[in-house]
Amino acid sequence: MRDPVQSGGYNDRELRLPRMGMPKSRKSRVPRTILGSPFLTRVALNPGRIQPGVHPFTVPLLNPAFELTFKTPVTFLVGENGSGKSTLLEGLAWALGFNAQGGNRDNSYTEGADGHALGKALLLRWRQRVSDGFFLRAETFFNFATYLEDVGSTFLAYGGKSFHQQSHGEGFLALFENRLEDGVYLLDEPEAALSPGRQLTFLSVLYHLASMKVAQFVIATHSPILLTLPGATVLSIEEGGLREVGYRDTEHYQLTRDFLNAPERFHRYLFRSESDPEDSD
Repeated sequence: MRDPVQSGGYNDRELRLPRMGMPKSRKSRVPRTILGSPFLTRVALNPGRIQPGVHPFTVPLLNPAFELTFKTPVTFLVGENGSGKSTLLEGLAWALGFNAQGGNRDNSYTEGADGHALGKALLLRWRQRVSDGFFLRAETFFNFATYLEDVGSTFLAYGGKSFHQQSHGEGFLALFENRLEDGVYLLDEPEAALSPGRQLTFLSVLYHLASMKVAQFVIATHSPILLTLPGATVLSIEEGGLREVGYRDTEHYQLTRDFLNAPERFHRYLFRSESDPEDSD
C-alpha cells in the first residue's frame, strides 16, 4: 500500500470515507469582541469542598494541587482505565449544568447525580462565559435517546430522525452533525460507537468547528485516530498529574502502531502458555 504522505495523499474515492455533511452553518452567538474558543480556560479544586477519603477525591488525579488549563479549542484527555478521565468529565458536566445521563441544560441535576460531589468542588475560570454545550456519554447515550422519546421530541435539532431508528454510530454522527455549535462540549469516549472510517469523518467535523473557534471540546478518548487532530492539546494523566504530550508520545498511539506493525510478536507473548520457553525476541 502506498504511503499517503509520500505520494501526496489519497483522494476521497481512495479513502472511501463515510459521507457526512459539515456542521450546519449557524449565526455564531460568540461576541465579535471575543476571539472565541477556548471559552473555559482553567479548572481547579476548591480546597474547602474536597472530601478526603471519599470518592471521587480518592482518585490520584483529584488532589488539592489539581489544575487543568485550556489553551486550544480542542483538549484531549488520555490515560489508563481508572485514571479519572470520565470522573473528571462528569464533575465538569455537573458544574456546567449538563444532564447527568448526557445532554444539555434542559434537565436539572439532583443531589445524587453523577459528578455532583466533584462538580460542587470545581472552580471554573472563563475567558468568555457561555451557556450552550452538551455532555456526551457513550455508555448512557441510549438513556438520553429514550428520554427524548419520552418527552415527545421531534428530533429536529438532531437531524429529524429518532436515535432509536438509527444504529449507535449513526446516532452519534447525527448528533455531531446537527447539535454541535457554539458552546462547551464534553465528549466521553466518542469513538466507542464509531468505526475507524467514521472516526475519520468525525475528525473532519472537529477540525472545522475548531478552526472557526465557535466551540470548545474536552474529549476523553483512547482513539489514536482522534488524537492526531492538528492544533489540539493532548493531556496525559500520569502519576496523579497532567502532562502535555504530542500524540506520537502517547501509549495509545505507540502501542497501536507497534501492534499493527508486528502483531505476531504480540501474539507470541499474549498466547504463550506457562510451559512455553521464554521468547528472546
